[in-house]
Order: sequence, then C-alpha cells, then structure tokens
Amino acid sequence: MTAPHLAVPLDEALDQARAVADAVLFEGYVLYPYRASSAKNRMRWQFGVLVPPACTAGNGEHAEQRTDLLLEPRSGDRLDAELRFLHVRRRTVERLEPDGSYTEVPELELPDRVLVPWDEGHEERIPLHAPLAELTGEQAHTRTVTFDLPPGTEHEPVLDEEGRTLGRLVRRRGRLSGEIRPYVEQLPGPYRLSHLTVTVRNTVDAPPPAHGGSRDDALPHSMIGGHLLLAVEGGRFLSMTDPPEWARPAVAGLRNENTWPVLAGPADREDVVLSSPIILEDHPALADESPGPLYDATEIDEILSLRTAALTDHEKREARGTDARAAEVIDLVDTMPEAVRERLHGAIRGLREVTGEAETGGPASGLSLPEGSGHPWWDPQQDPEAADAPSTVPIDGEAVGEGSRVVLAPGFRRTDAQDAFLRGCRATVEAVVADLDGEVHLAVVLDDDPGNDIRRQQGRFLYFKPDEVTPLREEEP
Repeated sequence: MTAPHLAVPLDEALDQARAVADAVLFEGYVLYPYRASSAKNRMRWQFGVLVPPACTAGNGEHAEQRTDLLLEPRSGDRLDAELRFLHVRRRTVERLEPDGSYTEVPELELPDRVLVPWDEGHEERIPLHAPLAELTGEQAHTRTVTFDLPPGTEHEPVLDEEGRTLGRLVRRRGRLSGEIRPYVEQLPGPYRLSHLTVTVRNTVDAPPPAHGGSRDDALPHSMIGGHLLLAVEGGRFLSMTDPPEWARPAVAGLRNENTWPVLAGPADREDVVLSSPIILEDHPALADESPGPLYDATEIDEILSLRTAALTDHEKREARGTDARAAEVIDLVDTMPEAVRERLHGAIRGLREVTGEAETGGPASGLSLPEGSGHPWWDPQQDPEAADAPSTVPIDGEAVGEGSRVVLAPGFRRTDAQDAFLRGCRATVEAVVADLDGEVHLAVVLDDDPGNDIRRQQGRFLYFKPDEVTPLREEEP
C-alpha cells in the first residue's frame, strides 16, 4: 500500500509542528507582569524538566522520558527525530567600577531598561536520523545518539547611548549530557504494525543538589521543556487518543512516561508526531487570532494584553531588562493595532463546523445574533433537529415560563462549583429550552446582576433544570 498524495511537503509539515512545539517549549517561560522581581517568576520551568539522575530524589522531577507509539511503516524506511529543550544560562549583572574592575549588583539602570539577574533559556536541538531496519534487535544500541554540552561562561558588555561601557552581563551554563535511544519491534498479527519506543535520558554526572535537594541547583544541568518531533515520510503513526478499532488493544499496552505523543502538522498527515510534556489533542494548532507569543497561557490573550499595556513605565523598563522575550511582549502590546486587539476577544470554531454557517460576524466571533432577540447563541427551539420544548413547565403547582421569577436551588449533582454560591438567589426566566436529548432547562438571569441587560442582549444565560428552582411568590421577603 502506498501513502496518499499529500499537498503539504514534510518539511513544511514539520515547520507547522515546530510552531506548536515552540509554544510548549516556552510555556510559562516568563509570566505576567514579565518582571524577574514578580513572585510568579521565581518558581520557573514547570514542564518537561529532565534533571540529572542524582537529583531526582525529593523534588518531583525525573531524569528520563519515554515515548511509545504504533507505526505502520508502509513505504517509509527511515525515522527522522529531533529532541528540543532549553538549557539554562544563569545571568548575573556586574557594574564597571572606576578602577576598571567589575562588581556584581542586583540591578543596573539604563534609560530604556533595568537589567537584573535572570535565568535565560537557550534552545538546543539534537537530531536523530536512522533507517528503521537498524532500530531492531541487538543492533539498535548502535543508533543511540549521545550528546555532551560543556560548561561555559560568556560576557556581554553593557553600553550607554554614547557607546561607553557601564557594566556587563555574565552568563554561566552548566554541563549537560544526555542520550536518545530509539527501538523498533515488529508486532505479531495480520497487520504490518511496528512498536516504536524512543527514550530520552539525562546522563550528566552532576552531584546531588546542596541545601537538602534544592531544585534550583539542578536546573543548569537539566533539559527544560524537553519534547520530541518524530517523522516517517511514507509511513503512518497511529493516534494514541483515537486509534483504529483493530489497534486499540495494542495501544492500551503502550507505556508513555512524562510525555504524550500526538499527531502533528496538517490534519491530512499521519507521518509526523509531537511527543509533548503537555497533554495535547491530535493536530494541535495555534489560534489565528493570537498576535504573538505571550508565554503565559494561563491568561486570556485579550486580558493579558490589556493588563500589560497598563503597566507603568518603570515596570515596562524592568520587564525589558528581565529577558529579550519579555521585551518583545512589551513592544508587541505597545504597538498592537486596534484591529488586532479586537480579534483577541475570542472565537467559536466548533459551532461553525456543526452548523455549517459562513462567517458573517466580525473577525473576533464569526457569529451573528438576532438583534434584540434575547435568544441564547444556540437556541434549541429554533434548531430543526432539537427536541420540541414546552413554553412552560409545572413547578410546585405553578406554570413557570418566560418572565417567571424564581429562587435558585442548584442540586449537589452540578459540576460547576460556582453554582453553590447562587443558592437562594432570585432570577427571572428568559426561556424554556430543550437539548438534543430532550432534557428541559430554564434559561435565567439573576435579578441583582448589574450586567443582566448585556446578558439578555447576548443570550448569555445561566441554565438550571426545573427541579433546581422554586417559583417566587411576591409575598416572600
């Protein structure tokens, strides 16, 4: 069987996968407000940290990660892999003294930035290329790739606007060594299916951390954000989350440790995999609306950009002096056109795929709401495939429908913990709706919500089942 014709070349597919891998590699690299002095930026490197074997005890980190995959080689005969990670470079700041000597200082003020000590991450790439036939049996060990990054110190002068030396930045990196061990095993059965295992291990002979096992001491000798890009052109990797039915027993027997492999690149390709320390879905992609890397995916881009724009001039100077990537974020937000900022308000893509509707709204939403309709953004009553909903439902002997006032009494089965705070609140019913399973719900707004006029206009209601509300009688206090 030959692989289907693919419109996107492998190199381009790998570039698309690298764009997502970069987001993984630099996730949490520097968090808002992008200053080294912020408490959020004092505990760093949360994902894919592989420490020296002697440093694994007591800090929750590991020295090894293992990727397990199923592969149909088809016409592919070679594995191309790339290990990517960050290598810490510990930066200190020194001031030039009148006698020509340098003194380490906590900060160095410049007109446009404030330089401070900081751990920088330098990207490293370790390639592996091997014929699949040489990754089986006893000969597989000959294809193990080893690498050794020696320690070193670098100096960068700090100059003023007139070119005079004010000080210098000193960057020190620790020794880091490791290995990539690939192995292929042919599985028995009617299908030509192979089991591919790629193990990445930190092998540096670093001493155990001082101070009772300090994680900070191990970081200069560690791989940060470690992940693998794998490709077999002409072959096919099987999805770990949605494998073919015949392959599910084999997938269940795989063992992925400290990483999770997903199909990567364009959706029509199955020959590229990203093995990531963050769990992703198959064929992950960056949002088209994203203006650039903000490194803080725990925040919404819109809110993050607005908060960054509101930093004081001194805070922005310190952020620029913290790291070059933090400086890029400040410059990105300061120069962001209004049209780009409006795009950050969000997008709903799944709804377009379900309904098949064209994008008629602005670039931020892709949706249009009937003006003044007061209906939810998806109205089951107007969906021909949805179940018919009654206009009212009987509750405690009363007909409750649009305009009825109720008291909320959410049950314990609710999955949204915030609903517990609404117990006893008064609300007005905006609609009685039924979902595709025929379940009836009441769409309500809180009476004391100052934004309920906006909720009505946008159809952003709260939903409760009939047994989670009681009719409000006017004589009740």
